[in-house]
Amino acid sequence: MNATVADYAQKWPEDALRLNVICPYYTMFPLDFPLSQLAAKPEATRVLDPFCGRGTTLYAARLAGLPSVGIDINPVAVAIAQAKITQVTSGAVVRLAKKILDGGLQGEVPEGEFWQWCYEGVTLREIVTLRTSLMTMNSPTAAMLRAVLLGILHGPRNKGLPSYLSNQMPRTYASKPAYAVKFWKTRAMEPVRIPALDVIARRADRLLKSTPTTQGGHVYHGDSVETLQGLRQKFDLVVTSPPYYGMRTYVPDQWLRSWFLSGLPDIPYNTTGQIARQPNQAAFVQALADVWAAVARRCHQGARLAIRFGAIPSARTDPEQMIISSILKADAGWDVKEVHAAGISPKRARQAEQFGKAGTAIDEIDVVAELAGPERR
Repeated sequence: MNATVADYAQKWPEDALRLNVICPYYTMFPLDFPLSQLAAKPEATRVLDPFCGRGTTLYAARLAGLPSVGIDINPVAVAIAQAKITQVTSGAVVRLAKKILDGGLQGEVPEGEFWQWCYEGVTLREIVTLRTSLMTMNSPTAAMLRAVLLGILHGPRNKGLPSYLSNQMPRTYASKPAYAVKFWKTRAMEPVRIPALDVIARRADRLLKSTPTTQGGHVYHGDSVETLQGLRQKFDLVVTSPPYYGMRTYVPDQWLRSWFLSGLPDIPYNTTGQIARQPNQAAFVQALADVWAAVARRCHQGARLAIRFGAIPSARTDPEQMIISSILKADAGWDVKEVHAAGISPKRARQAEQFGKAGTAIDEIDVVAELAGPERR
């Protein structure tokens, strides 16, 4: 009997699904999308996402009891996705955070008006201490603590116990310093003392109360084509959502989280390596084609490739034509089987209501292909 989306989702209590939302992220699709693809490919044994973002595909594979591999060029995405395949207890996460904070202050506190308004002084020193220690740690517990901190680094003020460490900010993206400072000053919203350990403990307990057993896997930071060339595993199911052509905000929107992961304390506008920033549509289609070809070489015959794709209004592109062209151009044996509308990306995906409108909603499509012909090496 074939598995269904309901089989995977209803098998687990709500507590077990919370880890999937450990950290808001601008580019994300709902868990139902990869779950529906798993239901359509019940014989799958290993899952791949070459543009894994925050790791929703990896978590769906975890729910289905399958190992998975994710690849992303954004270190913030990689850090979040890593938590989706990590098995640790909330107690272990809290003990590590307490050990770091009890060990004394570390690191250089960034200076400037933004930092003075974004975080209360003691809270900022705790964040810097945690950041400095975690930069040299690679254990599963450190990976989970790192992702928990990325999720609470900035967000709105609560009426009750605080859920975030910052002054009022969006959850999904970090607003630009000049705008944020003006926002806070205009409303006389000075930062308040928020003990980092308290927020970590509450968040870890909520996220890790009832997580499913992980079947393992790996999240790689780097270019998809280069990374796939170095892999040995074979996959039967690929579920992904490539960056939309012309998208410029993947890195700048996550600048505060990038800083926490060892970046500079300012906004990185360099988009080197970002596939969405190709010089023209033809180059973008070719770059995607190279990925689909590399994916095919790591897949079994009959593998399923499911892609969710869309467009940003300013790019003036036809997402269906663009994604299908990239699959055909790959010339890797992918046979397009399904093309259908996926609906409109909701505004809440960016939590933009906290600072204003994010822009026009996006019509998205789902494209499903099957790998025909002999396996490629």
